[in-house]
Amino acid sequence: MFNKMVALQPFADISAYMDGFEIVSAQIGSDGCMYVLLINQIPVRERGMFVPTALKKTYTYKVLLVEEDYMEEVVIEDQHFNYHYVQPLHRHLLLVGARCSYYGVGKYDLNAKVCDFKGNTIREFLLGDGIQSVQVTEKGTIWTSYFDEGVFGNNGWDKPVGAQGLLAWDEHGNKRYEDQVSDIADCYALNAANDDEVWFYYYTDFLLGCISGGLAQPKVTFMNPGISGSSGFCTDGYYFLFDGGYGKSGTYLLKKNEKPGSLSTGHKIHFQNEKGEPLVPLTQDFRENRVLFSKGNLLYLVSIEELV
Repeated sequence: MFNKMVALQPFADISAYMDGFEIVSAQIGSDGCMYVLLINQIPVRERGMFVPTALKKTYTYKVLLVEEDYMEEVVIEDQHFNYHYVQPLHRHLLLVGARCSYYGVGKYDLNAKVCDFKGNTIREFLLGDGIQSVQVTEKGTIWTSYFDEGVFGNNGWDKPVGAQGLLAWDEHGNKRYEDQVSDIADCYALNAANDDEVWFYYYTDFLLGCISGGLAQPKVTFMNPGISGSSGFCTDGYYFLFDGGYGKSGTYLLKKNEKPGSLSTGHKIHFQNEKGEPLVPLTQDFRENRVLFSKGNLLYLVSIEELV
Protein backbone atom coordinates (compact mmCIF):
# COMPACT_ATOMS: atom_id res chain seq x y z
CA MET A 1 0.00 0.00 0.00
CA PHE A 2 1.49 3.35 -1.01
CA ASN A 3 0.75 6.92 0.09
CA LYS A 4 -0.45 9.71 -2.17
CA MET A 5 -0.52 13.41 -1.25
CA VAL A 6 -3.34 15.43 -2.84
CA ALA A 7 -3.39 19.22 -2.62
CA LEU A 8 -6.85 20.82 -2.71
CA GLN A 9 -7.81 24.36 -3.64
CA PRO A 10 -10.80 25.97 -1.89
CA PHE A 11 -14.09 25.47 -3.68
CA ALA A 12 -15.64 28.46 -1.91
CA ASP A 13 -14.88 31.12 0.70
CA ILE A 14 -17.96 31.78 2.88
CA SER A 15 -16.34 34.37 5.17
CA ALA A 16 -18.77 37.10 3.99
CA TYR A 17 -21.62 35.17 5.61
CA MET A 18 -19.93 34.03 8.82
CA ASP A 19 -19.77 37.19 10.91
CA GLY A 20 -21.32 36.23 14.24
CA PHE A 21 -22.02 32.67 13.06
CA GLU A 22 -20.38 29.24 13.34
CA ILE A 23 -20.55 26.22 11.04
CA VAL A 24 -22.70 23.33 12.28
CA SER A 25 -22.44 21.17 9.17
CA ALA A 26 -21.75 21.32 5.43
CA GLN A 27 -23.46 18.80 3.16
CA ILE A 28 -23.85 17.97 -0.51
CA GLY A 29 -27.41 17.96 -1.85
CA SER A 30 -28.91 15.67 -4.46
CA ASP A 31 -28.95 18.69 -6.78
CA GLY A 32 -25.16 18.98 -6.58
CA CYS A 33 -25.34 22.19 -4.54
CA MET A 34 -23.52 22.58 -1.20
CA TYR A 35 -25.66 23.34 1.86
CA VAL A 36 -23.97 24.87 4.89
CA LEU A 37 -25.82 25.13 8.21
CA LEU A 38 -24.68 28.01 10.45
CA ILE A 39 -25.81 29.06 13.92
CA ASN A 40 -25.20 32.28 15.83
CA GLN A 41 -23.86 30.31 18.81
CA ILE A 42 -23.19 26.60 19.29
CA PRO A 43 -25.47 25.45 22.16
CA VAL A 44 -23.60 24.45 25.32
CA ARG A 45 -23.63 20.72 26.03
CA GLU A 46 -25.56 19.62 29.11
CA ARG A 47 -23.16 18.65 31.93
CA GLY A 48 -20.41 19.23 29.39
CA MET A 49 -21.29 15.99 27.59
CA PHE A 50 -24.82 15.69 26.24
CA VAL A 51 -26.15 17.42 23.14
CA PRO A 52 -29.33 19.31 24.12
CA THR A 53 -32.52 18.94 22.09
CA ALA A 54 -34.96 21.72 23.00
CA LEU A 55 -33.04 24.93 23.73
CA LYS A 56 -33.54 27.33 26.62
CA LYS A 57 -33.23 30.43 24.48
CA THR A 58 -33.83 31.28 20.85
CA TYR A 59 -31.15 30.89 18.21
CA THR A 60 -30.75 32.09 14.65
CA TYR A 61 -29.69 29.71 11.90
CA LYS A 62 -28.45 30.43 8.42
CA VAL A 63 -28.45 28.06 5.49
CA LEU A 64 -25.96 28.86 2.74
CA LEU A 65 -26.56 27.47 -0.74
CA VAL A 66 -23.18 27.32 -2.41
CA GLU A 67 -22.43 26.61 -6.04
CA GLU A 68 -19.45 27.60 -8.12
CA ASP A 69 -19.49 31.43 -8.36
CA TYR A 70 -22.88 31.64 -6.58
CA MET A 71 -24.04 31.86 -2.96
CA GLU A 72 -27.41 32.51 -1.37
CA GLU A 73 -28.37 32.66 2.29
CA VAL A 74 -31.61 31.78 4.05
CA VAL A 75 -32.03 33.15 7.58
CA ILE A 76 -34.18 31.16 10.02
CA GLU A 77 -34.79 33.13 13.21
CA ASP A 78 -36.25 32.49 16.68
CA GLN A 79 -35.56 28.76 16.82
CA HIS A 80 -35.84 26.70 20.01
CA PHE A 81 -34.48 23.42 18.67
CA ASN A 82 -30.93 22.15 18.13
CA TYR A 83 -30.50 21.32 14.42
CA HIS A 84 -27.45 19.60 12.95
CA TYR A 85 -28.22 18.77 9.31
CA VAL A 86 -29.70 20.53 6.29
CA GLN A 87 -30.76 19.10 2.94
CA PRO A 88 -32.84 20.27 -0.02
CA LEU A 89 -36.33 18.78 -0.09
CA HIS A 90 -38.01 19.57 -3.40
CA ARG A 91 -38.49 23.35 -3.33
CA HIS A 92 -37.88 23.61 0.42
CA LEU A 93 -35.17 23.02 3.02
CA LEU A 94 -35.11 20.19 5.56
CA LEU A 95 -33.45 20.85 8.94
CA VAL A 96 -32.90 17.87 11.24
CA GLY A 97 -31.71 17.61 14.83
CA ALA A 98 -29.59 14.59 15.72
CA ARG A 99 -31.22 14.23 19.14
CA CYS A 100 -34.83 14.30 20.34
CA SER A 101 -36.50 13.28 23.59
CA TYR A 102 -39.52 11.15 24.46
CA TYR A 103 -41.63 12.50 27.35
CA GLY A 104 -44.61 10.15 27.39
CA VAL A 105 -47.38 8.76 25.19
CA GLY A 106 -47.79 11.10 22.25
CA LYS A 107 -45.27 13.57 23.72
CA TYR A 108 -41.89 13.89 22.03
CA ASP A 109 -39.74 16.37 20.20
CA LEU A 110 -40.32 16.86 16.48
CA ASN A 111 -36.74 17.00 15.23
CA ALA A 112 -37.37 17.58 11.51
CA LYS A 113 -38.43 20.98 10.20
CA VAL A 114 -39.32 21.84 6.59
CA CYS A 115 -38.80 25.53 5.74
CA ASP A 116 -39.30 27.64 2.67
CA PHE A 117 -36.54 29.84 1.28
CA LYS A 118 -37.77 32.80 3.32
CA GLY A 119 -37.17 30.90 6.56
CA ASN A 120 -40.84 30.16 7.26
CA THR A 121 -41.79 26.82 8.79
CA ILE A 122 -43.94 24.63 6.53
CA ARG A 123 -44.25 21.56 8.75
CA GLU A 124 -42.47 19.55 11.46
CA PHE A 125 -42.31 15.81 12.14
CA LEU A 126 -40.39 13.09 13.99
CA LEU A 127 -37.36 11.27 12.56
CA GLY A 128 -36.15 9.71 15.81
CA ASP A 129 -33.27 10.15 18.23
CA GLY A 130 -29.60 9.37 17.63
CA ILE A 131 -29.35 10.33 13.97
CA GLN A 132 -25.90 9.85 12.48
CA SER A 133 -26.62 11.00 8.90
CA VAL A 134 -29.41 12.55 6.85
CA GLN A 135 -29.49 12.55 3.05
CA VAL A 136 -32.43 13.38 0.79
CA THR A 137 -32.72 12.03 -2.74
CA GLU A 138 -33.86 13.92 -5.83
CA LYS A 139 -37.37 12.45 -5.54
CA GLY A 140 -37.64 13.59 -1.92
CA THR A 141 -36.94 10.35 -0.04
CA ILE A 142 -35.34 11.13 3.31
CA TRP A 143 -32.71 8.59 4.40
CA THR A 144 -31.65 8.54 8.05
CA SER A 145 -28.99 6.40 9.70
CA TYR A 146 -28.60 6.04 13.47
CA PHE A 147 -25.76 5.65 15.95
CA ASP A 148 -25.94 3.28 18.91
CA GLU A 149 -28.08 5.45 21.19
CA GLY A 150 -30.63 5.80 18.40
CA VAL A 151 -30.65 2.03 17.88
CA PHE A 152 -30.77 0.85 21.52
CA GLY A 153 -32.54 3.84 23.06
CA ASN A 154 -31.82 6.91 25.20
CA ASN A 155 -33.49 10.25 25.98
CA GLY A 156 -36.60 8.41 27.16
CA TRP A 157 -36.97 6.16 24.09
CA ASP A 158 -37.59 2.59 25.29
CA LYS A 159 -38.71 1.69 21.77
CA PRO A 160 -36.47 3.89 19.63
CA VAL A 161 -37.56 4.98 16.16
CA GLY A 162 -34.13 4.08 14.77
CA ALA A 163 -33.97 0.57 16.24
CA GLN A 164 -33.19 -0.95 12.81
CA GLY A 165 -30.33 1.49 12.22
CA LEU A 166 -31.36 2.67 8.74
CA LEU A 167 -34.72 4.10 7.60
CA ALA A 168 -36.27 5.99 4.71
CA TRP A 169 -39.18 8.45 4.89
CA ASP A 170 -41.34 10.45 2.54
CA GLU A 171 -41.34 14.26 2.61
CA HIS A 172 -44.04 14.31 5.31
CA GLY A 173 -42.24 11.94 7.68
CA ASN A 174 -44.09 8.73 6.83
CA LYS A 175 -41.86 5.67 7.04
CA ARG A 176 -41.18 4.02 3.67
CA TYR A 177 -38.36 1.61 4.48
CA GLU A 178 -36.39 0.20 7.37
CA ASP A 179 -33.51 -2.24 7.30
CA GLN A 180 -34.49 -5.83 8.09
CA VAL A 181 -31.47 -7.75 6.79
CA SER A 182 -28.46 -6.21 8.57
CA ASP A 183 -27.49 -6.43 12.23
CA ILE A 184 -26.85 -2.71 12.70
CA ALA A 185 -25.67 -1.59 16.13
CA ASP A 186 -24.31 1.71 14.74
CA CYS A 187 -24.63 2.85 11.14
CA TYR A 188 -21.30 4.61 10.71
CA ALA A 189 -21.78 5.89 7.17
CA LEU A 190 -24.51 6.56 4.60
CA ASN A 191 -24.32 7.50 0.92
CA ALA A 192 -27.63 7.98 -0.88
CA ALA A 193 -26.08 8.17 -4.36
CA ASN A 194 -29.47 8.36 -6.07
CA ASP A 195 -33.02 7.03 -5.75
CA ASP A 196 -31.98 3.60 -7.03
CA GLU A 197 -28.66 3.22 -5.20
CA VAL A 198 -28.17 3.78 -1.47
CA TRP A 199 -25.00 2.61 0.28
CA PHE A 200 -24.41 2.15 4.00
CA TYR A 201 -21.62 0.87 6.27
CA TYR A 202 -22.20 -0.36 9.79
CA TYR A 203 -20.93 -1.78 13.06
CA THR A 204 -20.58 -4.54 14.20
CA ASP A 205 -19.99 -6.46 10.97
CA PHE A 206 -18.15 -3.64 9.16
CA LEU A 207 -19.89 -4.63 5.95
CA LEU A 208 -20.75 -2.31 3.09
CA GLY A 209 -24.38 -2.64 2.04
CA CYS A 210 -26.09 -1.44 -1.12
CA ILE A 211 -29.86 -1.02 -1.53
CA SER A 212 -30.70 -1.07 -5.22
CA GLY A 213 -33.83 -1.17 -7.35
CA GLY A 214 -35.79 1.55 -5.56
CA LEU A 215 -38.09 1.21 -2.56
CA ALA A 216 -40.84 -0.66 -4.43
CA GLN A 217 -38.64 -3.76 -4.76
CA PRO A 218 -35.43 -3.11 -2.84
CA LYS A 219 -32.53 -5.54 -3.16
CA VAL A 220 -29.78 -5.49 -0.55
CA THR A 221 -26.31 -6.82 -1.29
CA PHE A 222 -23.14 -6.75 0.80
CA MET A 223 -19.39 -6.70 0.39
CA ASN A 224 -16.50 -6.67 2.83
CA PRO A 225 -14.47 -3.47 2.36
CA GLY A 226 -11.68 -4.67 4.64
CA ILE A 227 -11.76 -1.60 6.87
CA SER A 228 -12.81 -1.05 10.48
CA GLY A 229 -14.50 2.04 11.84
CA SER A 230 -14.71 4.25 8.77
CA SER A 231 -16.98 7.27 9.30
CA GLY A 232 -17.73 7.95 5.64
CA PHE A 233 -17.18 6.94 2.03
CA CYS A 234 -18.00 8.00 -1.50
CA THR A 235 -18.11 5.92 -4.67
CA ASP A 236 -18.59 6.01 -8.42
CA GLY A 237 -19.64 2.35 -8.28
CA TYR A 238 -16.16 0.99 -8.99
CA TYR A 239 -13.80 3.10 -6.90
CA PHE A 240 -14.46 3.79 -3.21
CA LEU A 241 -12.86 6.50 -1.08
CA PHE A 242 -13.12 5.75 2.65
CA ASP A 243 -12.32 7.73 5.76
CA GLY A 244 -9.36 5.86 7.27
CA GLY A 245 -11.22 4.30 10.19
CA TYR A 246 -10.28 3.75 13.83
CA GLY A 247 -7.21 5.67 14.93
CA LYS A 248 -6.42 6.91 11.42
CA SER A 249 -7.73 10.46 11.41
CA GLY A 250 -6.52 12.40 8.38
CA THR A 251 -5.94 9.27 6.33
CA TYR A 252 -8.24 8.14 3.53
CA LEU A 253 -8.23 4.89 1.58
CA LEU A 254 -8.94 4.59 -2.14
CA LYS A 255 -10.09 1.09 -3.06
CA LYS A 256 -11.67 -0.51 -6.11
CA ASN A 257 -14.17 -3.29 -6.67
CA GLU A 258 -11.99 -5.80 -8.49
CA LYS A 259 -13.77 -8.95 -7.30
CA PRO A 260 -17.46 -9.52 -6.53
CA GLY A 261 -18.12 -9.04 -2.83
CA SER A 262 -14.79 -7.47 -1.90
CA LEU A 263 -12.56 -4.46 -2.48
CA SER A 264 -8.86 -4.15 -3.21
CA THR A 265 -6.29 -3.28 -0.54
CA GLY A 266 -6.05 0.14 -2.18
CA HIS A 267 -3.74 3.00 -1.25
CA LYS A 268 -3.66 5.82 1.25
CA ILE A 269 -4.66 9.38 0.41
CA HIS A 270 -3.56 12.41 2.46
CA PHE A 271 -5.19 15.75 1.67
CA GLN A 272 -3.41 19.08 1.92
CA ASN A 273 -4.79 22.60 1.75
CA GLU A 274 -3.73 25.31 -0.68
CA LYS A 275 -0.74 26.12 1.56
CA GLY A 276 0.61 22.57 1.45
CA GLU A 277 -0.44 21.92 5.06
CA PRO A 278 -2.36 18.81 6.18
CA LEU A 279 -6.08 19.43 5.75
CA VAL A 280 -7.76 18.82 9.11
CA PRO A 281 -11.44 19.52 8.38
CA LEU A 282 -14.04 20.67 10.88
CA THR A 283 -16.69 18.70 8.97
CA GLN A 284 -16.72 16.23 6.10
CA ASP A 285 -19.61 14.95 4.02
CA PHE A 286 -19.52 12.08 1.52
CA ARG A 287 -22.17 11.95 -1.21
CA GLU A 288 -22.21 9.92 -4.42
CA ASN A 289 -18.66 10.22 -5.84
CA ARG A 290 -17.57 13.34 -3.91
CA VAL A 291 -16.48 14.48 -0.47
CA LEU A 292 -16.96 18.00 0.92
CA PHE A 293 -14.66 19.37 3.63
CA SER A 294 -15.12 22.55 5.66
CA LYS A 295 -12.29 24.26 7.51
CA GLY A 296 -12.60 27.75 8.93
CA ASN A 297 -14.36 29.83 6.30
CA LEU A 298 -13.32 27.61 3.38
CA LEU A 299 -15.01 24.69 1.62
CA TYR A 300 -13.04 22.06 -0.27
CA LEU A 301 -14.60 19.61 -2.73
CA VAL A 302 -12.97 16.63 -4.43
CA SER A 303 -14.34 13.78 -6.58
CA ILE A 304 -13.07 10.25 -7.01
CA GLU A 305 -12.35 10.99 -10.67
CA GLU A 306 -9.80 13.59 -9.58
CA LEU A 307 -7.99 11.01 -7.44
CA VAL A 308 -7.83 8.08 -9.85
